[in-house]
Amino acid sequence: MQLSSRVLSIQPSATLALNAKADALRAQGLDIVNFAAGQPDFNTPRHICEAAIKAINDGFTRYTPVPGIPELRQAVVDKLKRDNGLDYTLDQVMINVGGKHSSYLIMQALLNEGDEVIVPAPFWVSYPPMVILAGGVPVIVPTQLENGFKLKLADVQAAVTARTRAIFLNSPCNPTGAVYSREGLKPIAEFCAAKGILMISDEMYEPILFDGRRFFSTASLGPAVYEHTATLNGVSKAYAMTGWRIGYMAGPLELIKACSKIQGQSTSNPTSIAQKAAEAALNGDQGVVAEMNQSFQRRRNLIMDLMAELPEVTCFRPEGSFYAFPRFAAYYGRKAGGKEIDGSQTLADYLLEEARVAAVPGVAFGDDACIRFSFAIGDASIEKGMAATKRALAKLG
Repeated sequence: MQLSSRVLSIQPSATLALNAKADALRAQGLDIVNFAAGQPDFNTPRHICEAAIKAINDGFTRYTPVPGIPELRQAVVDKLKRDNGLDYTLDQVMINVGGKHSSYLIMQALLNEGDEVIVPAPFWVSYPPMVILAGGVPVIVPTQLENGFKLKLADVQAAVTARTRAIFLNSPCNPTGAVYSREGLKPIAEFCAAKGILMISDEMYEPILFDGRRFFSTASLGPAVYEHTATLNGVSKAYAMTGWRIGYMAGPLELIKACSKIQGQSTSNPTSIAQKAAEAALNGDQGVVAEMNQSFQRRRNLIMDLMAELPEVTCFRPEGSFYAFPRFAAYYGRKAGGKEIDGSQTLADYLLEEARVAAVPGVAFGDDACIRFSFAIGDASIEKGMAATKRALAKLG
């Protein structure tokens, strides 16, 4: 069988692959500390689960409208107005099969062969493959730890060409934990709007903020920016609902209609039961979100204190999300058991074999100097895993 060149040009998701490997080792009876999982370790709040159970009992188990049930779309409209000061009509909102599906649909709807999309690095692992699968070209623009892993206007200006159609903006960021301030985001947004470049604002980690930081939605930065922004969010991270597979997007009506057309010819509609659960999440008590965020901030503080004990390792202090992205490049070139550590992949393999610690190599995120550690796990696991990492690093010579 001859497969398409597009599918052969991409790799499986590194985060999902690493998480699956850790689960397989656990199934073999090995004690693995899994820093690879990009999902909260909390159970979905009870009132959300009850809404899904009610939907089943009420027989709400059939097809829904392609862009999602009106009640959930209205809940999204209300959320965006309440939390972000954004005014959208029901027709400007659609529900997708997870946040990843939102980005994928936009790429399919927007790009022609050879069109370019700016992807700041470090990036979420799926951005470049989604561009490639739509026939586009990902233009990787590096950011630096020393600058807080944030784009500067000059970086964007230098990357723009006549083929630039869109730019990914992710705040709070996976994998770095960087959060853009209004002042840092506005000049980039205004420049892109003036150039007619669509800003794909991935806001999935919106409520997970530390040290009193405020979140600013890209589309809130002015009328022209609003017209050139697709706002992407979902219930996965905020409400511990990763397996429910509900994301949503809001944006220009023409774009939403195009994405809905593609969804109608691919997945049809998101799961009816999960949509009712998401409706309950968005309309219900938001105190559960604040409680989880308090736990994430405590864990952020803990893992950063323990990272500081790792010799020759530097780490940006996460401002949001639940990831740390420490730099391990000082260990490259060292050996263990005759095998040389030549980058983040071999170091991640070594940590899994030697320390029974699973973490995702930074090369998958566009920065081979680093490794991503999720701190969406319990305090005891963080302490155990970082102690094992420290011992393993000490064996490298």
